[in-house]
Amino acid sequence: MCGITGWVAFDRDLTAERAVLDAMTATQLCRGPDAGGVHLERHAALGHRRLAVIDVEGGVQPMTVEHDGRVLAALTYSGEVYNHRELRAELAAAGHRFRTRSDTEVVLHAYLEWGEGLAERLNGMFAFAVWDARSQELLLVRDRMGVKPLHYHPTPHGVIFGSEAKAVLAHPAVRPVVDLDGLREMFAVTKSPGRSVYRGIAEVQPGHVVRIRREGISIRRYWGLEAREHTHDLDTTVATVRALLDDIVHRQLESDVPLCSLLSGGLDSSAVTALAARALRAAGAGPVRSFAVDFTGQSEHFRADAVRSTPDGPYAGLLARHVGADHSVIELDSAALTDREQRAAVLRARDTPGGFGDMDTSLLLLFRGVREHSTVALSGESADELFGGYRWFHDPRLVAAADFPWAGAVTQLAGEGAGPREQLLDRGLVAKLDVHEYRRARYREALAEVPHLPDASPVERRMREISYLNLTRFVCILLDRKDRMSMANGLEVRVPFCDHRLVQYVFNTPWAMKTFDGREKSLLRAAVRDVLPPEIADRVKSPYPVVQDPHYPAMLRAELAELAADPKAPVLGLLDRRALTDALAPDTDPQHVRLAADLTLELNTWLTEYQVTLEL
Repeated sequence: MCGITGWVAFDRDLTAERAVLDAMTATQLCRGPDAGGVHLERHAALGHRRLAVIDVEGGVQPMTVEHDGRVLAALTYSGEVYNHRELRAELAAAGHRFRTRSDTEVVLHAYLEWGEGLAERLNGMFAFAVWDARSQELLLVRDRMGVKPLHYHPTPHGVIFGSEAKAVLAHPAVRPVVDLDGLREMFAVTKSPGRSVYRGIAEVQPGHVVRIRREGISIRRYWGLEAREHTHDLDTTVATVRALLDDIVHRQLESDVPLCSLLSGGLDSSAVTALAARALRAAGAGPVRSFAVDFTGQSEHFRADAVRSTPDGPYAGLLARHVGADHSVIELDSAALTDREQRAAVLRARDTPGGFGDMDTSLLLLFRGVREHSTVALSGESADELFGGYRWFHDPRLVAAADFPWAGAVTQLAGEGAGPREQLLDRGLVAKLDVHEYRRARYREALAEVPHLPDASPVERRMREISYLNLTRFVCILLDRKDRMSMANGLEVRVPFCDHRLVQYVFNTPWAMKTFDGREKSLLRAAVRDVLPPEIADRVKSPYPVVQDPHYPAMLRAELAELAADPKAPVLGLLDRRALTDALAPDTDPQHVRLAADLTLELNTWLTEYQVTLEL
């Protein structure tokens, strides 16, 4: 996994702009700590930071193909293509010759062979840019589910792009301006395809290619969820899901560097870990390495609530023993989670406030600990969106709501007693933003996209809509979070449940089949029950943990008090002073303002470090 960036300008000679390209590339150092490089031509400048995973010695980037001493095409690439061996064989049969074992070179030759049609042939997670020196055009490509990020800023004479917004913002022509729609997107708890918080910076949408020529920019969708008749019976469906998972996990175990599994003890991560352990044993390899996160004193402080009935630790340990994993627990304490530098590191990884509080910080610190032992990790992310694991799939009130069903989830995830994260914002600003209506508008847009079968029952039709919303507007939030927190530590996280073959198949499986045993994730549970202890196979869904140590919200409020006393704090102009005073009152429960304090502190750091211009 890597960080990419670049600049195409048809109105100037970019060979004289090395300093600008170097500055943009330097922002991606955390994504690619192993090596860096640039490629400069008259109208194209490509930068790359590399995290070496496949063919450590040979996959140097940016990578070029030349003929008679002339560059035909240059590639800056981030990701993994899991079918690169098959594609290599097909390309070799067509006459292509390879110098390395890397999947990067396969992607480059695939472009030479199939042009932008290469996107449909790739199985993996990727974001890359190909400069075609022959036709003088740039192609930006992003994977089908949006696992890997890719941002771009159109200019009058070309484009500026990068894995992360910070790479684009490092260009002197791009200013960090955020308007009302940018703040709405930040607070809406949905990710609108193509939109960014920063004005003028867009994202390449999942499953899309963006082509930049002298004549302008064109966008093409090469993949999306489709409505297909499901013809398999239940037994065949369960067997098909299992066969797909076996193949996916086997493919995603390929690595020339240490690999592990992220294990929470829930159904999803346990399934991935168990299947990985089985595949490694079959290959005669050593035990799977697994990692879990826990909090100091969590066993004493844990309180069951509406979304978390059991702590993760005992279940992660049970699964590790069951499969013979080499298991480690990374334990974090409240002091680490409230450390200002760690929270600032979260913001720098995200480029915007995320609003997940200690869940972001603990994920960053978990990945930092994992990176001391492994370079690649497998994750159970996206199974809930795919198989229907969340409560909002099964609550009739939330299913029927004319809004994204997870809209109130962030407050619930913070634990019992937590208040809304926007409670400290100025009331006039809140009214002006009208985030609820913004979200409803985005909801209506998403609903209009849903592909339907003509004779579906009302229940099946609505549950297809709920699945589509989760797979296109919610999972991308979590994928982006996981990418940023992992790549901030130079750790590549792979997501088997995002394989497009599995996603398309399960999306079209009837809801009645997905819940055939009256529970959440029935299909997945049936497909992997034989490799799991019954205690884990039957465990109720429990989200990513939050620290329940009462010292955590108390420390946040103490820092909030410091901010309130600083007249130069830029965030004060966005706050309701009376609400801030009430939040700091001795009789206010720190847990009630936990999310709001986290968000306020993060906003202040963002406005300060990024020198954001708010145009509201």
